[in-house]
Amino acid sequence: MPLWHVYHPPGAYSEQEKEKFAEDATGFYARFGLPRFYVVTLFHEVARGSFLVGGRPADDAVRVVIEHIARHAEDPGLRDRMNEALGRLLARHTLDRGLHCEFHVDETPRDLWMIDGLRPPPTGSDAEERWARENRPSPYEVSTGPG
Repeated sequence: MPLWHVYHPPGAYSEQEKEKFAEDATGFYARFGLPRFYVVTLFHEVARGSFLVGGRPADDAVRVVIEHIARHAEDPGLRDRMNEALGRLLARHTLDRGLHCEFHVDETPRDLWMIDGLRPPPTGSDAEERWARENRPSPYEVSTGPG
């Protein structure tokens, strides 16, 4: 589950702009086979006096905290490519609009996550493909492997 927290100045995004931002974030992961419902985007308006960058109030800054749970990027090359791609995605919603942007990605262990009381199916499994196709969680049998 990617969970995006977007901290921004009041009025920085209209409802339509938030939906487009969230759709772009969702599309980023869906192209790799993640179920779309895994992606949650939360917008947090922060008043100028409560959003300080370098100790100074900021009304042109956006801070994005991305939590990756469903997938992790272990390979340094993959991490670099992911950061570049996320930077391009975010630029459309920040830099290109004159807003300063900073982001970071946290990776939470996958075994510390459940949806509707279900552990997510293994990566690339038939069950995960079904979750993506149906865009909802559903029970599945856990394979214990041979033996």
